[in-house]
Amino acid sequence: MNRLFSAALACTICLLVALPAMSAEKAGVILPDTVEVAGTTLQLNGIALREKFVFDVYVAGLYLTEESQDPNAILKLDAPRRMVMYFVRDVDAKAINKAWLEGLEANVTDASPALRDKFLQLTGMMSDIEEGQAMTFTYAPGNGTTVAVAGKGKGVIPGKDFADAILATWIGPKPGPGKSFKKAILAK
Repeated sequence: MNRLFSAALACTICLLVALPAMSAEKAGVILPDTVEVAGTTLQLNGIALREKFVFDVYVAGLYLTEESQDPNAILKLDAPRRMVMYFVRDVDAKAINKAWLEGLEANVTDASPALRDKFLQLTGMMSDIEEGQAMTFTYAPGNGTTVAVAGKGKGVIPGKDFADAILATWIGPKPGPGKSFKKAILAK
């Protein structure tokens, strides 16, 4: 009986070791390796922690149709994608909106008035967010970017220009959360 138990335990351990990882973790936040968007399976490209001074603010995950470490290639591709932000502290809407507008200015040269209006539309969707709540930005070609804040759908902002600009705030030349955040979100 002892040998049978040992053999079963060894097989179980081998199976567990052989199984692929089903999630990624950062700062206590666990993200799944895949999500479904409009019938397409997206895979976690990277996971990163946004820190401000000495405080953890949010954990973000970027989901793409295929992994990439090249921000230009990611932005060029017209395919479904999702950015999710899980907050690990409370943040007020005013601070969030300031970050969106600063991110646009820093990462999109010659932003058109129409694109600026879309960012103003985004700021109108924001609300104070509490620890444990999330924001998601899900882009579907031909539909636009669906924005959800604290589990509530806030609307869809049309156009790939907006989808690229919002993603550029994280992976553009001057990412708001910093270069180490960008590096982590671009490499799983």
